[in-house]
Amino acid sequence: MYRKVVRPVLYRLGRGDAEVAHEQTLAGLRLLGRVPGTQRAGARLSGAAAASPRTVFGVRFPSPVGLAAGMDKNGVALRAWPALGFGFVEVGTVTAHPQPGNEKPRLFRLVEHEAVINRMGFNNLGSEALAARLAAYGDLGYPLGVSIGKSKVTPLEDAVEDYVTSLRRLYRYGDYFAVNVSSPNTPGLRSLQDAGHLRELLTALHTEAASMSVAGLAGKPILVKIAPDLTSSAIDELLQVCTDVGVAGIIATNTTVGRAGVESHPLAGETGGLSGRPLTETAAKTVAHIHAETGGALPIIGVGGILEPADAARLLDAGAGLVQVYTGLIYRGPGLVRRINRSLP
Repeated sequence: MYRKVVRPVLYRLGRGDAEVAHEQTLAGLRLLGRVPGTQRAGARLSGAAAASPRTVFGVRFPSPVGLAAGMDKNGVALRAWPALGFGFVEVGTVTAHPQPGNEKPRLFRLVEHEAVINRMGFNNLGSEALAARLAAYGDLGYPLGVSIGKSKVTPLEDAVEDYVTSLRRLYRYGDYFAVNVSSPNTPGLRSLQDAGHLRELLTALHTEAASMSVAGLAGKPILVKIAPDLTSSAIDELLQVCTDVGVAGIIATNTTVGRAGVESHPLAGETGGLSGRPLTETAAKTVAHIHAETGGALPIIGVGGILEPADAARLLDAGAGLVQVYTGLIYRGPGLVRRINRSLP
């Protein structure tokens, strides 16, 4: 039904503009979330109610299948996502300053390859606006992750304070925080994965988190989201920093700047990060490498190229404790989440 009826309609929205389809989908989900009983009924239908709950980095997840950052940047549809079967949601990436993101068009579907190229550029209303929205929601009833990034207007040398500002504003609302230093769509951002920059940033974030805990708020896990384009040695260096500083986990992976497998597509030359089926193999190998390198001591959220339950199972078998879906939702619809939930042991 989704592939034959719903997906073609979404693809025609905005005369093929992928971002218009995205926005209208969010608008529909926002309305759905206002219907009383939506979460409970949806959880039964989606298989989430029967999924195996698990505790990862100290947080209890009703299902290990989450919505990746980027889909609901400003948290407008948070009441609806559990109805689709998601056990947790990650909002953002959010920045200290509101920003429109990069010029449009900036989101492209490579349908034949079940892939997406995006160069959104952290378009969001800012961490202050997100904090106000989350305060209005109150208890969501499921774990919420918050992805934080650097504002484009902030010079790289001032990046630390930018991240700290967002963490401070949002600390009481998130169940965990993802430090996005791996998006390819903000100039210079990926340089923050370098050991020296990363150590300074993570140390400052942990110091801020400690001060918030002293102020009476419970401690919150801080994770780092990494790029799939790092070499094994670069990953190992990054993991050493994360271990030294006390990071709670790794999210592997973000989108790739590579174009392996889609080189012949007319849109392959568009700048931005590639996600979807071309990332399946790389994400699995990256998760396996991190798991082996840390001896399983550092929890992993696996994300990238999940379009079938077998893809999610592969990441979990490779060492991930949780998985996240985004592009797979675009191509396979909410039924994908249901099938993954029902496939879990």
